Amino acid sequence: MNFNPRYHHTTTQLQDEQLIIEAAKQNPEHFGPIYDKYYKQIFGYVYQRMDCKDTAFDVTAQVFLKALTNLNRYEFKGVPFASWLFRIAHSEVMQLFRDQKNKRAVNADVGDMKNIYEEVQEPFFEEYIPALQKMIKDLPEEDLQMIEMRFFEQRPFKEIAEILNITENNAKVRMYRILERLKKTITNYKI
Repeated sequence: MNFNPRYHHTTTQLQDEQLIIEAAKQNPEHFGPIYDKYYKQIFGYVYQRMDCKDTAFDVTAQVFLKALTNLNRYEFKGVPFASWLFRIAHSEVMQLFRDQKNKRAVNADVGDMKNIYEEVQEPFFEEYIPALQKMIKDLPEEDLQMIEMRFFEQRPFKEIAEILNITENNAKVRMYRILERLKKTITNYKI
């Protein structure tokens, strides 16, 4: 798994970010740097899960409105503020799907699929991609979220746990179980 600085922060970066958040709690006008820093990431997260760009813009706006409105309830837990924003985004996307019965989109490239095959220790051939895409799309929503965050967005387990409001160990166990089920399906597909 490649290190992606977009999702990882040094202790100094986390402390600097916390100072900005504390200032924004006192005066909402100080929320701008947080918005500027995370808008593209949150929009990308939302848009990856749906096919309509306009809807993704609306949901992203709602995420930041909720974050600003509830900023005083935010508590630092040793991970980037983005984790809290992603948790809000996750809730907003799921609520949209429940409200509008929208069809869930799954956007992944060949590299993402190859990473999954490598993780389950199966040889990768491009002709398997359509079958794996179907398998992933047919996963329960919680499992699909885990696959997307771990393989498509390259998030560490600590951040996945924070977004889903579970323990890091629970995130690892869930991922292991999902991958075991995928491995069985892949093995059966190849037979």
